[in-house]
This record gives sequence, structure tokens and C-alpha cells, in this order.
Amino acid sequence: MDISNQTASPIIELKNVYKYYDDTAVLKNVSFTVNRGETKIILGGSGSGKSTILKIIVGLEKVDEGEVWVGGENITSYTEPPLMKIRKQIGMVFQEGALFDSLSVGDNVGYRLYEQGTLNDDELLKIIKQTLGFVDMEDALEKMPSELSGGMRRRTAIARALVGTPGIMLYDEPTAGLDPITAGTIIELIIKLRDVEQVSSIFVTHRLNDAYRLARERLIQKDGRLTYQSESPDTNQINTRFIMLKSGEIIFEGTDDSLKQSQDSYIQKFFS
Repeated sequence: MDISNQTASPIIELKNVYKYYDDTAVLKNVSFTVNRGETKIILGGSGSGKSTILKIIVGLEKVDEGEVWVGGENITSYTEPPLMKIRKQIGMVFQEGALFDSLSVGDNVGYRLYEQGTLNDDELLKIIKQTLGFVDMEDALEKMPSELSGGMRRRTAIARALVGTPGIMLYDEPTAGLDPITAGTIIELIIKLRDVEQVSSIFVTHRLNDAYRLARERLIQKDGRLTYQSESPDTNQINTRFIMLKSGEIIFEGTDDSLKQSQDSYIQKFFS
């Protein structure tokens, strides 16, 4: 299944999903969709189920009730072999980057390709360099993760997730622990993927400033160059929406302005 060709139906859809750990429900009746080129930003306190949603989409966790659809396929009961085909269309950026410390930047980025074993060394190197170039890390090809700053590690993690040109990107707290300038660089990369490559994504975070920048900026072509532009106060990115989780349940889904205007006491705590 080529997710990039799925335009009419949602790229991702969760239908009435429940997930339990022992007797504790970590997701309760969760339903939402992600369309082609759309970003869903998931907010919520610690333990609200944000990361569990990402693990369910890539098949690392199974739901106890409900359905999970990816690229037009119901993957709810998929075993490992068909899940592997779905995962080829998905890039995931884990918390803290999760790089292999014993491998160079280039080897980290090309890890999935090395495992597939279908390309020769020259073809591998070309793809790795192109992918690192997309995140402005081409000069770090031979560096080890220990030589990288926090921001460089995250950009390397994004490059690794991008190998194979996935139609879906999942981000689990990609800006956590980064200073505002470095975090801004990561957000610009995610905007670039959304607006230029039409990648569908889910962005899990607890950092409102980063979430709002993602929702309020777009990348446009101006005078032959790509330029980041803030949306005016009376407009919203039609392809970026927020979801707020509380104790495993969705208590809000909508625009950034609607979120900020919500009178829900749990949501208001995020703005205090």
C-alpha cells in the first residue's frame, strides 16, 4: 500500500479506541482522523496517553477495543509481516532522538536501508547525503552522536525517520529539552515537511509555544525562494489542528484560537 496515493480517505484514523494496561484504561474511546498534508498536535499532561497513540499507529501496541486505520487499511489485527509494510510508509522521531550511540550520523540515518540490503554503497551514500542535506546536517556525516548538540541529535533523528520518503511522520516530544532557538529550527523542519512535501503528521508535545508556532506559520514560495510566514491573527492553518487529552480521553479538538478560548479548567491550566 502506497500511502502517498491515498487522497480521498484519511491517512490515519482511530475509531473508538480503548487501551488498557492491566486494569487501567490509558485511552478511552479515542477517535480522530489525519488527512493528507494535515498535522494533528496532541497536547496533554503526563500519562494522558499521548505517546501510546503513536505506538498504536506504528503497531508497537495493540488496541483492546476499536479500530486503527493507516493508509486506507485496517491494521487493528495485523501481525508483524503486514505491519512491516505499513511501517515503511511511516517515519517516527522518538523522545530525545534515540540515536544509536555506537554508529556515526551517516550510519544512523541509513540504518533502515542497510537492513533492507537492496542498495549498493554508492546508492546508500547518495540517499544518506540527500536526506542529511534536507535537515542541514550534510557536514556531520561522519560525526558520532556524542559529538552533536541536542538540536543536531534531533535533526539527525528526523533525517533517519525521513529515509524512504514516508507519507506519515510521528513526532514524540521532538523539541523537549531544547532551547527556544534550537526548538524553532526543529519546528521549521516540520513545517517544511508539511507545506512542501505534503507529509501527514502527528506532533506530540507539552510545549505550547512550539505547538502554536507550528499551527501559525507556513512555508510559502516568494520571489523564487521559500519563506516562513506567520499567519495573520484572524486566520488559521487549515491543515493543522489541536487535540487535548485528559486521562486518556479527547476533551478538545479544533483550532489554536478555539483552544485558547476554551473555558475548560484543565485546558486553562496549560496557559497559566
